[in-house]
Formats: sequence, C-alpha cells, structure tokens
Amino acid sequence: MSHHDVLVALKAAGMDSLPGAGAEILIDRVRRLISKGKCGSEEWLEIMRQAHQLHITTSATMMFGHVETIEERFIHLVKIREVQAEKPKDAHGFLAFIPWTFQDVDTLLTRIRGVHNLTTADEYIRMIALSRIMLPNIKNIQASWLTVGKATAQVCLHGGANDFGSIMIEENVVSAAGAPHRFTYKTIQEAIREAGFEPQLRNQQYEWRSIPETIEEQLITY
Repeated sequence: MSHHDVLVALKAAGMDSLPGAGAEILIDRVRRLISKGKCGSEEWLEIMRQAHQLHITTSATMMFGHVETIEERFIHLVKIREVQAEKPKDAHGFLAFIPWTFQDVDTLLTRIRGVHNLTTADEYIRMIALSRIMLPNIKNIQASWLTVGKATAQVCLHGGANDFGSIMIEENVVSAAGAPHRFTYKTIQEAIREAGFEPQLRNQQYEWRSIPETIEEQLITY
C-alpha cells in the first residue's frame, strides 16, 4: 500500500491527527548516523504532505544537539516551512513545531560514538526564537520542558513559544535517555503562571477545553 492509501484507511478508521516524531534532523547524512533504519528525510516529508492533503493535522519536531551542524538545523527548518507552504489553504498542516534536545544517557550514540548533548539553556532558547522567525506559517511553537526543565521552558514563553507542552500519562523514550523532569497538572499550571501567563487546557487540534472535574491530581510524566 502507498503512504496515501494507508493514511486514507487510518482516517476512515477515525484518526484525525499524526504526531511529528521521528523527524530528528531532516538531513540524510545525520539520519544515517543517529537513526539508521528509520525512513529518509524525503520519505518523512512526503508522508506529512500526504497527510496534509487529506486534512490530517500533524506536528513536526526537531531533535538537535548531537552530530548535526548549525547549517543542517536551518535546512531542517526550511524543509518544514516549505512543506507547510504546500498544504491546502483550509488544512492545518503542521499545527505545531517542537524542538527538543538530544538526551544522551545510556544511548548507543553516546556509548559507541562518544556523542554528548552539550546544548546550553541559552542555545535552546535561541532555537525557540529562531523557530518562531523561520516558521511564520506554523502557528504554535512548543517548548520541551521534558528535556530542558521548568526554568528554561518558562523563559521560552517570552522568547517565541506559545505552548508549554503538557503532562504525560506515560512517556518512555526520552525519559529512558535521561530526561528527569516531572510535572503534575497543578504544578505545570503554576509554572506557566510564574512565567506571567495564564494556563489554558487544549486538545490535539489546539481548541480550548475546560479542565475536567475528575482530573487526577497525581498524574505525572514518566
């Protein structure tokens, strides 16, 4: 089956959004080094193009701070922007962009190649700001508190991000690589207020929701 046919079948079954994980850095030189076995950059982008044509909302990520160059980071942003420019006018396309930093605990990239995440908080905040400038056709820029922590994510809200991210019922991939940060539904709201903003619950389509009365206070990300 083609990518198009698979997406048509998934949409018919009820899927209306597609996460942008796996983008890593959309340069095949980098992908061969950090994610051998995953699809190439053009295949990833083509799947997103097909999803947008079917009015399936998607997001896009960038995992940086490993073997990529500064220029390759910018090429990644340009590719995302170009695909977004191709979407139908009445489709959301990429509704959000989420850059996050390489987590290097117990990874093959670190153990075998000696690659470590040397990204500073200042560099991450600059990436958020550059993402806002480079991606004018994507409405939402999300700060990854999971990988950079509360304080850095709070500053990002003043530097281009309009989305703080969310709590997660279960998250195994990034946490397994060393991301130590945790939030409950209450502390994440407190962090947003501390930064000078009003927290607002949303759904996957970035539509506002009221906080359910039965929400569990103990929910945290793992």
